[in-house]
Amino acid sequence: MSYIVAAPVPFSFGSFDYFCNQIALPFCPLINGGKEPACYARNIDIGLLIFEPATLVIHIIALIMTAIMISHIKFKFTAVGRKEIVLFFYLYAVTIVAEFLVISGIIPFSSSLYPYFVATHSSLAISTLWCLFVNGFVPFQFIEDGTPKSLWLLRISTLVIFVASYFINIATMKSIFGFSSSNPAIMWTLYFVFGAAFVFIYFVLQIILVFSSLNERSPIFDIMLAASFAICAQVVAFVFSNTICNVVKHYLDGMFFSTIFNLLAVMMVYKYWDSITKEDLEFAVGCKNNTWEIRDPLLSDSAMASMSESNYGARR
Repeated sequence: MSYIVAAPVPFSFGSFDYFCNQIALPFCPLINGGKEPACYARNIDIGLLIFEPATLVIHIIALIMTAIMISHIKFKFTAVGRKEIVLFFYLYAVTIVAEFLVISGIIPFSSSLYPYFVATHSSLAISTLWCLFVNGFVPFQFIEDGTPKSLWLLRISTLVIFVASYFINIATMKSIFGFSSSNPAIMWTLYFVFGAAFVFIYFVLQIILVFSSLNERSPIFDIMLAASFAICAQVVAFVFSNTICNVVKHYLDGMFFSTIFNLLAVMMVYKYWDSITKEDLEFAVGCKNNTWEIRDPLLSDSAMASMSESNYGARR
């Protein structure tokens, strides 16, 4: 079986053509007449044609790992920013589910619902990055973490970002309200410029935090490793995807490795957060009423005092 290698598409600011030529982004069939990558992973037919099967396996692993990280966060009762950071991991998990649906073919391209699922997925992705961005400010305690003010500011702003990006995405793909799928510059700016800015500012804030506020410098390695994985995810997806795809004979493409690197980046963000949030064990134990309550009446304070007096009298 032979494959035709398409000519490379040059990069152009505001255009998805270059990126869609490299990797099968979910919205590519809906932009500028429909675009597809020069090389993509083989599909499998199980009665339903499944796209990117290897990447879907990584998605399942990502969901399992995210569930583990969320459970660990929930047990750190007094950690700074616990309630704020857990929203980031919830959004990441929901984004993975949405991506699973739109890249697998479970929601087919021909379905009238496909643009709405794609808009939801893209909006979730931007909202997740926004949530990470806001979490970058939490350790500085401009607003006390865990308070209603802090939590609702995060939740409402994330919802606003989701609604605004959903409107831009669906309006662009449907060419309504003055937007056009043949000129998706606003959607492109939202997806690449704002998304990259949110992540970049988060990492810069964490580096500033480590050097200005923390006694230990070891967390810097965790956050730098997270940044490295995030960069690798983008480079593999948008620079080397076609090369990888051709080398491995279409069994894998850049999306597979990009998804792995994104998962590793998220895991290192968790490890970094865990390393800078040392829980107050005494307070955490005290959160559970009567954790250390003495149930045996023979070991109560009054019983122990009586035993001491008896022993003292016997010695006399």
